[in-house]
Amino acid sequence: MKMRLTHEFSFEASHRLDHLGPNHPCYPLHGHSYRVTIQVEGEVDPVTGFLIDYAELKRIVQPVITQLDHTHLNDVAGLSLSTTEHIAHWLWQRLKPVLPMLTQIDIRETPATACIYRGE
Repeated sequence: MKMRLTHEFSFEASHRLDHLGPNHPCYPLHGHSYRVTIQVEGEVDPVTGFLIDYAELKRIVQPVITQLDHTHLNDVAGLSLSTTEHIAHWLWQRLKPVLPMLTQIDIRETPATACIYRGE
């Protein structure tokens, strides 16, 4: 039986989009309360009844999310360009090798905006 599961994580961080120039609203230093939804997909284990235990999913993902929490994203290695698109890709590069069933990362920096990344 094939299933798709999601789990939401969050982090708080600041950033600047310096490349946009001083007249753009995202140019000055500002922050977001990011919401990250991790999606995994695969076959349910007939013994456990789980695709993956949510506790195991959290054990894998939370340390990566913690690397971003309460940081200035531009100072994080690999995120000097800290758009949601680049944050999604940064997370994917760190999670996919240890979470092969990862199929999607959804990042919301505001309630009205989101970036969805499904890998290359």
